Amino acid sequence: MTFVVGENCIKCKHTDCVEVCPVDCFYEGPNFLVIHPDECIDCALCEPECPVGAIFSEDELPEDQSEFLKLNAELAEIWPNITEIKESPADAEQWDGVPGKIQYLER
Repeated sequence: MTFVVGENCIKCKHTDCVEVCPVDCFYEGPNFLVIHPDECIDCALCEPECPVGAIFSEDELPEDQSEFLKLNAELAEIWPNITEIKESPADAEQWDGVPGKIQYLER
C-alpha cells in the first residue's frame, strides 16, 4: 500500500510532508507534489504533516480522487525528487479547499 497526494495539494504545495519522509519518495512539479508508490513504505508520517489534508492512505483515498493514484505514479517517474522543505506559494491559503483544482495542475 502507498500514500497518495490528492487534489487539495494543487496550488497549495506545502512541503512539510517532504521533510518527515524517511525514504524521500516525494517528487515535485510546478504546483503539486506526488508520492512514488514503489518507494513509499507506508509509514504514515507524511499524512498528519500536510496542513491542507491532501495526503491519503491508498485505501482511504476518496472515490472522487481515485485518478490521483495513477497520477502520482505517472508524475513521480518524470518529476524531480524533493527532500527538503521549501516555502509554500504565497497564495496557498487562498487555494485551500477550492474544488475542481485538477484543471490547474501544471505538468
